[in-house]
Amino acid sequence: MQQKHALPPKRTRFIDVLDGGIRTGRRLGWLNPVRLDRQTLMDRAAAQAGLDDFGDGWFEKPFDVLLDSVNAEARLNAAGEVSAQQQFQKVLVDRLWAQMWFARHPEILARPVKRPVVIVGPMRSGTTRLHRLLASDHRFSHMRSFETISPVPRPDFEDPSVRDFRPVLASRIMKVARLANPRTLSIHPTGPFEPEEELGLLVASMYGMKHEAQWQVPTYGRWCEDADATPAYRYMADLLRLIGWSQQVSSIRPWILKTPQHMLDLPALLNVFPDARLIFTHRDPIAVVGSAASLAWNQTIIYSDDVDAADIGREWLRKTELEIARMRKARESIPAERMMDVQFADMDRDWRGTMARIYDFLEMDMTPAQPAMEAYVTRSRKLKQKPHNYSLQQFGLTEEEVTDSLGDYVRSFAVPVEGAAPTPACRKAG
Repeated sequence: MQQKHALPPKRTRFIDVLDGGIRTGRRLGWLNPVRLDRQTLMDRAAAQAGLDDFGDGWFEKPFDVLLDSVNAEARLNAAGEVSAQQQFQKVLVDRLWAQMWFARHPEILARPVKRPVVIVGPMRSGTTRLHRLLASDHRFSHMRSFETISPVPRPDFEDPSVRDFRPVLASRIMKVARLANPRTLSIHPTGPFEPEEELGLLVASMYGMKHEAQWQVPTYGRWCEDADATPAYRYMADLLRLIGWSQQVSSIRPWILKTPQHMLDLPALLNVFPDARLIFTHRDPIAVVGSAASLAWNQTIIYSDDVDAADIGREWLRKTELEIARMRKARESIPAERMMDVQFADMDRDWRGTMARIYDFLEMDMTPAQPAMEAYVTRSRKLKQKPHNYSLQQFGLTEEEVTDSLGDYVRSFAVPVEGAAPTPACRKAG
C-alpha cells in the first residue's frame, strides 16, 4: 500500500563515511583516482585473469556509450566511482572466464534452450513473485541470486576440493548493500540462493536498465532504447547454457526467465528464443511508476550526492510509458496461444487460482508443484519484513499525470485500479 510522504528517503550515514574515507585516502596519496575508460578497464581485467579473449565484441559499443554517460552525466561521488570501477572490472573478468569455459568445454554451447517460460511486465508489477512461484517447481530451471551476480564459475570450479566462492561473494555484496541502504530488503527481498532474474546476464554485455536504475545515464538509456539488442540476448543465452551446465541439471528442463528489460526488447528476445511462452503481468500504473521511481531513487542516491527526485519521477514515468508501448506493439505479431495475461491484483487475491490457470496455459499439472509453492509463500513472508513505502508525490508526480499517460493501457488490459474490485484471475491474450 502506498503511503504519502512529502520527501523521498535519504541515504544512510554509511555511504557518507565511506565516501569521506575514500576522498581522504586520495588526498593523502593512499588511493589512486578512478579511471573509467574502456581500454584501461579491459587491460586491467586481462591482467587479472591472465586471459585476453572477451568474446563477441558487440559489448564494446554500449560500453563506450555507458562510460561516456557515466563520466559526463552520472555525477558520481567517490564511493560511486569506486563501485562503478569494481562493477565493470567484474563483468569484464567474467567475460574472459566465460570464453575460457566455452573453449574448455565446447559441449556447453551445444546445450539447447528450448521453450523458456518468460515473464514479461513493467518493473514492480509482480514479476518477482510469479517468477519465484514457478521457480519452486523443480521441473523448471531457474537462476539463483548468486548466479545473476556471478554468472560465470571461477577457473577452479571443477576442482572438488575447492568451494564455489560465488554464494559467499553474493552474501557479502548483499550485506554491504543493506548497510548502504537498509530499504533494499523491503524493496526487493532476496538471498544468495533465492530465485533471481537474468538481468545480470544482459549486464554482461554492458546493456540494460540495471545501469539506469543505479546511475543517472540518460544518454546511455536512449542509446539502448534505439539499439537492436539481439547480440546481448544471444550472449545471455550462452550464459544460461553455462549456468545450466554448472548446475548439472538436464537441458530438457525449460528455463523460467523474467526481467522488466524484456518489455523493451521482445523482438530481440524472440529472435533468440523463438519458441518462448510469454506470461505478461499487469499492475495499476500509478503503483508501478511510484514503485519504480522509488527503487531507482534508493539506488541512485548511494552513488551520487546530486540527485533530483522530480527528475527520477519523470524518467521512470517516461520509461514505463515506453515499456508498455513497446510491449503492445510486439504483441501484434505474437500468436495468441503463445501468451497470456496475469493481473497483479488477482495474484494478491487468489494466487493459487491464478497459478492453476497459468499451469493450464503451460499444459502442465500443477499438483506436483503445490507443496513447494506453499513453502515459498511462507518463506517469502519472512523475507519481506517491512512494507515498501513510497508515493508519486515524493517524485513530483500526480495520479492524474500517470492516468493521462497510461489510461488507455489500463482500459485495454482491464487492469484493476488498486483498491477497486478484482477482474478474473487471468486471461489468455487475444
